[in-house]
Amino acid sequence: MTNAAPHQGNTGKVGSAPAPTAQNRWAAPRNYRWTELWLLLFPSLFMLLGLVILLIEAGQHIDLTAKQLPPLDAFTPVIGLLLALLGAHFALIFVAPDADQTLLPIAGMLSSIGVLMALRLGRDLNQPTLGSKQLVFVIAGLGLSVLTVWATRDLQWIRDYPYTWAIIGALLVGVTLVHAGGFDPTAPSRDVLSVGNGALSFQPSEIFKICLVVFFAGYLSENLKVLSDGGYRLGPFTLPPVKNLAPLLVVLGLALLIVLFARELGLAVLILGIFLAMLYAASARLSYIVMLGGIFAVGAIAIFRIFSYARDRVSLITQAFDPKVYTGAPPLSSYQIVQGLVAFGSGGVFGQGLGLGHPTFVPAATTDYVAAAFAEEFGFAGLLALIAIFMLLLYRGMRIATRSLNPFNQLLALGLTSVFGLQTVVILAGNLKLMPLTGVPLPFVAYGGSSLLANFIIIGLLLRLSREKA
Repeated sequence: MTNAAPHQGNTGKVGSAPAPTAQNRWAAPRNYRWTELWLLLFPSLFMLLGLVILLIEAGQHIDLTAKQLPPLDAFTPVIGLLLALLGAHFALIFVAPDADQTLLPIAGMLSSIGVLMALRLGRDLNQPTLGSKQLVFVIAGLGLSVLTVWATRDLQWIRDYPYTWAIIGALLVGVTLVHAGGFDPTAPSRDVLSVGNGALSFQPSEIFKICLVVFFAGYLSENLKVLSDGGYRLGPFTLPPVKNLAPLLVVLGLALLIVLFARELGLAVLILGIFLAMLYAASARLSYIVMLGGIFAVGAIAIFRIFSYARDRVSLITQAFDPKVYTGAPPLSSYQIVQGLVAFGSGGVFGQGLGLGHPTFVPAATTDYVAAAFAEEFGFAGLLALIAIFMLLLYRGMRIATRSLNPFNQLLALGLTSVFGLQTVVILAGNLKLMPLTGVPLPFVAYGGSSLLANFIIIGLLLRLSREKA
């Protein structure tokens, strides 16, 4: 399979490539990505303006008329981000000149917010290198995104081995469980694999969810007709033949079990949501969604009754403002929920101002509660703008899915885009006390290398899928 539209070559055969000549050898780079270049000004200017505000707030005197400026190394985060974005931009000119020109600026804008928040929070947390580390993750992610575009010039090697990707993802999480030394239903999450005595750590679940999306896309695209037609009826439900549905249910069940043992309940919700979205897109049958949703609801009730950890998570929501909770030493999670809501309320409409709030009063402000920290200093208007950027990312991803020419590419683009959408909804709902808080990070904004690298891999895959013209 080739992603390019068929064309008439020198041999007269449809789909054959023209013989390379001095004239057409450099044709691709001439298709310059001007829209992308201009859009990259937004994350660059946002980062520059935010950094200047932080410098002024920290007591740095800046006077343009007297030519009193901070030292050049104070602008290292801006320069580093700008050079990384420009490097990715110029690489795409040669690797994928006809790919979508808005995905990179959108990811760059969200990443600039993440770097700026890490710089700001790191100062108050006495972690001055926090912003620099996040910037390194962004630079590595941009390089990985371009590498993904280059490595997936032909998607056939991904499409033809769906079970292999599911097994790879499951093995990654399995290794983490073995490394953790067993399962404890009352212990915190164990979805972290450390290498070199903790010098390097990452979360295999971030790669696991991408592998599952590839598997779902591959299997569903091969069984579209059977899933759409259905095989037999079970009461009000129309079901496909067992031999076609069973592999999906087995892999999904194993995925949820692995996630449950890894203590990542938020990831379980994320995987189920992605699976249901892709299944409905492939079959257009609501009965499948109702049936599987019911099965999941029964499983959730069982988990709630069996595992004390799940009951504690739910009780934190219902008892967050109960005076009895604060007698003696309050539980950290209840304190975290309350402080997060206080941060949202303190921001008001337009926020306290960058560097002027107290977002570090919220535990885990750089990771789980980065949205609350952002809302306190940028206000409700800033939070709406952040959500709008995510909605634009979802729109571009869904547009790529609708313009793809074959079912596998459509389902893959849909599933990868759903990862961003569901993660954003789950973590924002947790911050706002609408559902139990989970360890799902806010894409591109929350501090952490594993999530950021996985997000840029998804951007790279979407860029490759966007090359296909409808």
